Amino acid sequence: MPFRLIHGLGERYSPLLFLSALGAGGLTVSFFMYLLFWVPHPQTPIPVFEDVLAAYAGQAVAGKLAIAVALLGIVVFALMHIRLLLWNIAEYAAFRRTAAYTSLRAGNGETQLLAVPLTLAMAVNVFFIIGAVFVPGLWSIVEYLIPAAMVVFLAIGVYALSLLLDFFARVFTLGGFDCAKNNSLAQMLPTFALAMVGVGLAAPAAFSGIRLVAGLSLIASSFFLTLAVILGAIKLVLGFRGMMDQGTTKESLPTLWIIVPILTVLTIALLRQDHALHAFFGGQAGAGDSLVFLSQMLAAQVFFGLLGWVVMRREGYFETYITGPERSPASYALACPGVALAVMTHFFMNKGLVAAGLIDKFGPAYWVLAAVAVVIQLATIWLVVKLNMKLLAAEPGNGRAERPAS
Repeated sequence: MPFRLIHGLGERYSPLLFLSALGAGGLTVSFFMYLLFWVPHPQTPIPVFEDVLAAYAGQAVAGKLAIAVALLGIVVFALMHIRLLLWNIAEYAAFRRTAAYTSLRAGNGETQLLAVPLTLAMAVNVFFIIGAVFVPGLWSIVEYLIPAAMVVFLAIGVYALSLLLDFFARVFTLGGFDCAKNNSLAQMLPTFALAMVGVGLAAPAAFSGIRLVAGLSLIASSFFLTLAVILGAIKLVLGFRGMMDQGTTKESLPTLWIIVPILTVLTIALLRQDHALHAFFGGQAGAGDSLVFLSQMLAAQVFFGLLGWVVMRREGYFETYITGPERSPASYALACPGVALAVMTHFFMNKGLVAAGLIDKFGPAYWVLAAVAVVIQLATIWLVVKLNMKLLAAEPGNGRAERPAS
């Protein structure tokens, strides 16, 4: 739904509003999943313009409709992602000149700044999808584009590390980290950012036909993925310790679901790395190994999904911050798990169950699971539109910020 964005938030801006662009970017990826697993692409690791065109020409009405919906979804949410990204960059630039920004960098909330590189990394993925699907002949120059993309991801990774190291340098030398207020999983946001950079750097391992490029991709992605796992383990333990001791605040409850997108990103990154190991370095997990791995990751996601759902229902979070009157930028954190679970369902179906021969592709069981992914995706779309209208839409007749964003 088109709407005018509010502007001039100033001190009322929150870096967590970058998650609005992140959610739209994730939905772009979720629509690409239909093309990835339903459109044949024997010559390339992902479907490109020529594959999509050939598949559309050879399909019956139902197939043509599915491809058209996927393409429309990619266009709509890619445009939404770009619009919200540019809006956030402008508002964030103004926010950096306020006292609220200085205050944010002096407390626990400093790690919210990692939402910026997290979203920038997603933007690279969105532009890659747009180019692959809509630009004819792009894959013929992909070996030139891949090194450029690696440089961009590395630059974003360096930016993320600089923010993170500044945070640790401050709290390790000056103190000021309030452990009593660390009663959520909000401090997992840097893990998400590092993992997103890692999955981007792992893409050349799956896409490049050059051994050196794939090897550099393995090394660079492993660096950020390793940091993400180590940091995530530490922050997960500390966050659970704080929640079990202090309880948690209603507004921070969406952070319980942040594990879900982190696990999806790590899963895709490791699958990409496995492709390079098979193609260039003599190793690959078998279908059974992939099935077990995907089952384990999905099991962890289901657990954290249920945990977050039960706690948020008990606290009345949805009635307060989604359909109710309260407004919180942290609500956008709910969009990422929906996207992640829908994407993981596609991988579990195709790389797990179908590859292991447990179900037939396009058989009855396959369509039941596909329907689950569609329902999750539709619920996430509703959530994103609802939050956009609630948090970002300008008041009728005035685009200035007359109400706070949080």
